[in-house]
Amino acid sequence: MKVTAAVALAKGEPLVIQELILDAPRATEVQVRMVASGVCHTDAIVRDQLYPTPLPAVLGHEGAGIVEAIGEGVTSVEVGDHVLLSFSSCGVCSSCVSGHPSYCIHLYDLDFGGARPDGSTAFTADDGTPVSSHFFGQSSFASVSNVAERSVVKISKDAPLELMGPLGCGIQTGAGAVLNVLRPEAGSSIAIFGSGAVGMSGLLAAVVANATTIIAVDIVDSRLEFAKTLGATHTINSKDEDAVARIREITGGGVNYALDTTGNKFVFAQMTKSLGVLGHGALVGAAAPGTEAPIDIGSLLLTGLKISMVIEGDSVPQTFIPQLISLYEAGVFPFDKLVKKYDFADINEAFADSESGVTLKPVVIF
Repeated sequence: MKVTAAVALAKGEPLVIQELILDAPRATEVQVRMVASGVCHTDAIVRDQLYPTPLPAVLGHEGAGIVEAIGEGVTSVEVGDHVLLSFSSCGVCSSCVSGHPSYCIHLYDLDFGGARPDGSTAFTADDGTPVSSHFFGQSSFASVSNVAERSVVKISKDAPLELMGPLGCGIQTGAGAVLNVLRPEAGSSIAIFGSGAVGMSGLLAAVVANATTIIAVDIVDSRLEFAKTLGATHTINSKDEDAVARIREITGGGVNYALDTTGNKFVFAQMTKSLGVLGHGALVGAAAPGTEAPIDIGSLLLTGLKISMVIEGDSVPQTFIPQLISLYEAGVFPFDKLVKKYDFADINEAFADSESGVTLKPVVIF
């Protein structure tokens, strides 16, 4: 069938909207007509080839839509079901079967390889040129896409599809790092470094967990002010003051928990220094391969702290995302406040607004 897609044609270039040919869903694939898709930082860094998915490619990995057809062997959804799309995994390796699919040993090939395991792509151009598909198992920047069943999360038809997409990656990443990995106790303290969509999602999760000292750290005053409306008890502009010293002053010795959403090596070092004795920090910010952070391991050894590297919130999407939706519907996880909607035709504007910080979480509507 003919579909409309936003295609990354060349490194660092704006996406181009064009018609492509989509083949029929293969075994264990679900054909989804997209209603909306979030735009994520990972889409931008793959467009710019920091992670080299083969181009041309249909990116997008926060899709939400309606099932149009299913391939052989699909059992989790039926035609007409409403679904949200997340990352793909093999389902059979030791990480997957132990409940940690975001550490699937085949994750890179399945999510960034640009093709099915047999090397075929779901999309072709009119001239027969293959176009990379199955980005995060889904390639949601297309009006219709063939999606790996492992990427699919069935949701209630009452949930607003135009809003749900970001739960598949960015929101799940920040919230999952806090709720699944750090697990702050009620009454504990936490510092969130970076007030983008992932950081704000971690902040919302800290509120859900009943942390009572929630410190947002950023260099943009408007974002810090917004963080206060979401539940931050303290804010620090690290451009204007020493974030580590201020955190230690606020807490009387360092936070119990900390989350770095920036991937900046200097911020990562700040995060480690902000932790108190037996503190636990997590990194979710994507950094370029080879990035090394300056850490004084001689001093940190005495603190007993833990540092976790977290992908996709270390979650099982099919169980964790419905939990986040329930929290949203209960009014205690208002992630919708992070979202701004764009027409699909304006997808490059959504990318630009995300990069500039004008918008925390863009969502394109088909």
